[in-house]
Amino acid sequence: MNILHLDSSILATNSVSRGLTQALVSTLGARHAGAQVTYHDLAANEIPHLSGEILGAAFTDKADWSPLQQAEAARSDALIAEFLAADVLVIGAPMYNFGVPSQLKAWIDRVAVAGRTFKYTETGPVGLAGGKKVYVVSARGGVYSNEQGQQMDFQEDYLKTVLGFLGITDVSFVRAEGVAMGPDAKAAALAAAEAAIAAA
Repeated sequence: MNILHLDSSILATNSVSRGLTQALVSTLGARHAGAQVTYHDLAANEIPHLSGEILGAAFTDKADWSPLQQAEAARSDALIAEFLAADVLVIGAPMYNFGVPSQLKAWIDRVAVAGRTFKYTETGPVGLAGGKKVYVVSARGGVYSNEQGQQMDFQEDYLKTVLGFLGITDVSFVRAEGVAMGPDAKAAALAAAEAAIAAA
């Protein structure tokens, strides 16, 4: 089993999602002897956001690529290869301002590539990266799973949509929410998330 483990929290040791993704990866590793883990700390080692120059490589002959375009094309190829080779993804995705961290979005922009992980057909887009299991560890300061909160949730719905676009439909969420609503609420949130990990 190949596990691709991504953390995107900018809070280092104060992060809720980081501790939970590590627990989940450890649980999966214990169940699958010989599992190989590829890890990216997207906050400590940020992937550059797409720019006009980086994206412009797709419309430029390789012989004319700038040094930046050469380097970033190689980076994108490596990230796509890791993504396609993974059997399981564990994605740490805290909610920032109702969405995902920009560091995680930068990774998504590198792997969501027409002709590589999805394609357009006469009947619409088709994902090319199916057959994977994805666990999203979703950490939230408030509560967004209720009816009122769901109207402000552009985090989990976005991830489910973009993964589905790439052909991945087996997506499970390990949610810790309300972690900024006091010690008792945080303890309850962590207990619920840890129970979900044990049952994953």
